[in-house]
Amino acid sequence: MSRDSLPVTATRFRRLVSRLVGDQRVRFLIVGGINTAVGYALFVAIELLVGQRFEYGYFVSLYGSFFLATLVAFWLHRHYTYRVTGTGNVVIDFLRFQSVYLVSLGINTVALWFLVDIAHVIPTIAQAFIVVVTTCVSYLGHKFFSFRRPAAPAPADESES
Repeated sequence: MSRDSLPVTATRFRRLVSRLVGDQRVRFLIVGGINTAVGYALFVAIELLVGQRFEYGYFVSLYGSFFLATLVAFWLHRHYTYRVTGTGNVVIDFLRFQSVYLVSLGINTVALWFLVDIAHVIPTIAQAFIVVVTTCVSYLGHKFFSFRRPAAPAPADESES
């Protein structure tokens, strides 16, 4: 490969990365991946430190990791995924955001109970499966509810005057 072709390849690569990062779904997957890793790591850590000491200790692990991970997720999604700047109210956005995550938490609670107590799956393995489903639920909820902004009103047609 000649040196002359390197800038073209580098330019193409930069364009591809720019186009990918410009896609909200890709940004959601990046942030979601980071947040899922953080949330799952917190779940495992809390489960190993506290959760195994109680009969339903995996719920302590779930709710503790949920609380901490959603704080990180809110900031990342608001600033990076959905790029909310200067519009809206942070408190309202946070409450809407948490309401979406509460739906995911409800699904997670029932699924975790079922997989652990009925299907006898180890809590850390069960949670790994559940995050796939809750990620899909949260994407749709955040896109269409948490960070949704009303469309700008159409300009008035001056010819009607």
